Amino acid sequence: MADNDWKARLGMVYSTNPDFKFDTESESEEELLPPARQNLRVWLDRKQRGGKVVTLVKGFVGPEEELQKLGRMLKTKCGVGGAAKDGEILIQGDHRDRVTDLLGKAGYGCKKAGS
Repeated sequence: MADNDWKARLGMVYSTNPDFKFDTESESEEELLPPARQNLRVWLDRKQRGGKVVTLVKGFVGPEEELQKLGRMLKTKCGVGGAAKDGEILIQGDHRDRVTDLLGKAGYGCKKAGS
């Protein structure tokens, strides 16, 4: 039944090759680097946010679930909201020093970036 899932083939163009097999395997996720090998950058940003400052953590290498866990830990420790998606963690407010300290204590390699 799974081999005949027409939704997985929506973008497929017709092939005249009689031996053609459509590959529906999804992309493999990135492997999680150990925290000491992560090269995270902590930025302050206010672009397209109505003048409000946010702290951005960029450069995470690993699956989306691990990014969500790290983002949840940082948001909880800072006591603020935010989001974790597309390889970035967004923390509401100016918490760059606190986030850098928390990541360092957790064993992550991180640096402050930007002005």
